Amino acid sequence: MKIVLLESLGISQEILDTYSKPLVQAGHVFEHYSRDTDPQVQIERVHDADIIMIANMPLSGQVIRACKNLKLIDVAFTGVDHVDLQAAREMGVKVSNAAGYSTQAVAEIALCMMLSLLRNIPQVQERCRQGQTKDGLVGCELRGKTVGIVGAGAIGCRTAELCHAFGCRVLGFKRHVTGSEPDFMEMVSLDELLSRSDIVSLHCPINDDSRHLINAQTISNMKQGAYLINTARGPVVDSQALADALNSGYLAGAGIDVFETEPPLDSEHPLLHSRNTIVTPHVAFASAESMLARADIVFDNITSFLNGSQKNIIL
Repeated sequence: MKIVLLESLGISQEILDTYSKPLVQAGHVFEHYSRDTDPQVQIERVHDADIIMIANMPLSGQVIRACKNLKLIDVAFTGVDHVDLQAAREMGVKVSNAAGYSTQAVAEIALCMMLSLLRNIPQVQERCRQGQTKDGLVGCELRGKTVGIVGAGAIGCRTAELCHAFGCRVLGFKRHVTGSEPDFMEMVSLDELLSRSDIVSLHCPINDDSRHLINAQTISNMKQGAYLINTARGPVVDSQALADALNSGYLAGAGIDVFETEPPLDSEHPLLHSRNTIVTPHVAFASAESMLARADIVFDNITSFLNGSQKNIIL
């Protein structure tokens, strides 16, 4: 079979060769390219591929439908909203993801943002560089705060565990409670979580129910002076409504790693100019350890598929 990797997996060429070598030795063709979002370039590269590998680069229906031999799309990412699943369904193409590779990495970034906001790290760093003092910028401890986890899946629960270790009270919300959630997490309605939490951390997937879940109305249900962390998906939050709440002082701060589109962002994006907002260009998933973990998962997906058993099934 022909296997085509359309973008970097964030690992060295040496490590990539280690993963691809057994496939080549087994008689398969393996090609890899640098990221190019032009559909025509993508079609040229994958039109005869049996397996396409991507990370978070958009893969359109136009490209999928042009690949007559395509059998599997192997996504080196947890979310797959950047893949046209309807086109894959129409073409009978299987889709697998890399669920679990970045659980620790994302949870740590969420915690990092909480601590940085509470202790005014961006502001005191600037003060120090300017030869000034901390006066007026003494922050608060995370211990004793109530943290609300919206989306108590693997990443949400790991974030909850880290917060619990810091001495936080933890509330959780998910649409389908399974009983596998941590015992210390109090499962409540979304409205109750928003109204009780000092910090709200988002960890839900993007779908019709969660799009703009955080909007002007739900923000008004949050505690005045609360913080919002989003390491989930950008469209879960109405960015303008959040910026308005931050600039008015209703919310104390926000940590945002994801946006409506992948960075680089328009320089006029409202959250680039809102008060007390830490912004990062979608880096929560990316650690040296998580990149190795996802490479291991996606190549194992391929090996299993070639042996007749699909893993990490999306379609």
